[in-house]
Amino acid sequence: VKKIGQVTAAVGTALTAVVATGVKSYAKLEQNIGGVETLFGKDAEKVMKNAAKAFETAGVSANEYMAGVTSFSASLLQSLGNDTSKAADIADMAFKDMSDNANKFGTDMSSIQNAYQGFAKQNYTMLDNLKLGYGGTKGEMERLLQDAEKITGIHYDITNLNDVYQAIHVIQGELGITGTTAKEAATTIQGSTNAMKASWANLMKGMAD
Repeated sequence: VKKIGQVTAAVGTALTAVVATGVKSYAKLEQNIGGVETLFGKDAEKVMKNAAKAFETAGVSANEYMAGVTSFSASLLQSLGNDTSKAADIADMAFKDMSDNANKFGTDMSSIQNAYQGFAKQNYTMLDNLKLGYGGTKGEMERLLQDAEKITGIHYDITNLNDVYQAIHVIQGELGITGTTAKEAATTIQGSTNAMKASWANLMKGMAD
């Protein structure tokens, strides 16, 4: 009876911790959903569906995905003439590119996100964080856009955030970086572990719902 009491107490403590984590996670979720709905309006559901799959495609939880996407989407929407559906697609592409870059080079995801947020403000000092062979200057970003143009035949405007993200996507595709996060989630221990952690975070906020 004493041992059963000890086990019961331990389980109760563990469940209390899980519930507390879930409530905190759900509170963040509500805040992030509010931001997505404000920015994307009728296409907010599209972003949230992408967020639900992000544990596999980008190795992050739905909360992390939505927080990251909203950090640069105001500028992205402006560059796309407030086309919310297109912005949802490009934001998803950009976030996957960030995750792929971080996984390929072992860079901290936050430094990649900081770089992308900087590009939204026409600040290119952190371009070298991406380790694509370009330094952290406006001139080097212009060189990246020119290199992407040579590959696709499409002209990229440095003052248009969509063009900047599209050009980076082209360069990463040429270097074999694109899609590495999803591939690692299916084929490597580290990748599947990251997907599991993100999926667990999704479970936590789901339990509090």
